[in-house]
Amino acid sequence: MIRLLLSVVLLLLLYAILRYLIKDIFKQKRRLNRELELEELVQDPHCQIYIPMGTAVRKRVAGRYYYFCSKECVRKFFDEKKSQNPKD
Repeated sequence: MIRLLLSVVLLLLLYAILRYLIKDIFKQKRRLNRELELEELVQDPHCQIYIPMGTAVRKRVAGRYYYFCSKECVRKFFDEKKSQNPKD
């Protein structure tokens, strides 16, 4: 009887350990797949270079999103827009 109980306890312990290890392996695999996925490129409207959408500085103006490579490009873009369309 004691052997049976010890066998059951050891099997449950082994099951818990394997389940934990397998779950961790799948998490790492998913994380690696996300890192390897190609990210969509967007064009900076000021300096015209292409940058990954995830690293771009995003600004929403009049319901439209603009993506920039840096905060400096954001400032320059909107300064140029203001100078082209001065408000009376």
